Amino acid sequence: MNPAEPTPFRVRLTADFHDASGNPKFADLGLGVFRDHPHINVAGFANHHAVIQPDQLAGCQAALVLSPKVAVESLRETEELLLIARFGVGFDSVDVDACTSHDVLVTITSGAVDRPVAEATLGWMIALTHHILAKDRLVRTGQWDTRTRYMGRELRDRQLGIIGLGGIGRELTRLLQGFGMRPPVAFDPALPSHLFAELGVRSVSLDELLQTSDFVSIHCPLNDRTRGLIGTSELQKMKPDAYLLNTARGGIVDEDALHTALQQKWIAGAALDCFAEEPVTQPSRFAQFDNVLLAPHSIAWTEELFRDIGRTACEGILKLSRGQRPHGVLNPVLFERPSFLKKWSRWTS
Repeated sequence: MNPAEPTPFRVRLTADFHDASGNPKFADLGLGVFRDHPHINVAGFANHHAVIQPDQLAGCQAALVLSPKVAVESLRETEELLLIARFGVGFDSVDVDACTSHDVLVTITSGAVDRPVAEATLGWMIALTHHILAKDRLVRTGQWDTRTRYMGRELRDRQLGIIGLGGIGRELTRLLQGFGMRPPVAFDPALPSHLFAELGVRSVSLDELLQTSDFVSIHCPLNDRTRGLIGTSELQKMKPDAYLLNTARGGIVDEDALHTALQQKWIAGAALDCFAEEPVTQPSRFAQFDNVLLAPHSIAWTEELFRDIGRTACEGILKLSRGQRPHGVLNPVLFERPSFLKKWSRWTS
């Protein structure tokens, strides 16, 4: 190699960014960030696996990961790996502790998903209260005269309850301004109390949120504290004319309990973008309900979303390749660890 040439920084993309013919599935993954930086070498994994295999990470410095899991067994050949860049904000599919023990940073694309997920949630709120799915089916099946059974309700004077007041929840409250709703409430034990007032949101217990809200919208991460957070007792506390929306992660809601709640009409309906077991390759049991909206963990997928996520993730990769700290790091302790700094030193000197 010519000594004047920069050290190559090898970036690998998981195979699910491309179809079986190797063509990109998405219009813009933000790879243009690398265009003027020839030291970045980008290639895709040859094969898709539910869990990333060790040989797929061997010899690269960063991996841009869409859906595969990163488990401890994925990290057996990570002598050169510096970064797992998660394409999104959820990281329950990545064993962060294992990455930390192997001197591998993990980043998420904080902020890039806020607008599209909030916008999709707002769309679902309107679709649920106006019975859009049921009314669509009335016309498709020639049942015009049964329309009087599906009288809708406006957002006006209703209350939104947000579980997890992060960037998405905050953007949702902003988008809802002007609809004439009551001031929103939120349950987020991790958020400093002064921020609630600054955001115009009242902090409440989970019980109060469930008992008073017309819409319960979930925007928290899946972890040991939130797994099964919404179960039978929680659903029974909700108002019978309230709706549950989950655009966060499957596993936060007990699906058996939710199915019972819908059958027994404990709540007015639900919207689900995520499920405890994914992918859902057989017709969902929730499809029997006209008051339930379903999406394959993609309700917020837009060209803008993938562009913004991709740019954010790629900018982080580029920063690291230039000896700078990227944003959205989940395990910043590594920046103080000599073994990681030694591995990174090829790009910091």
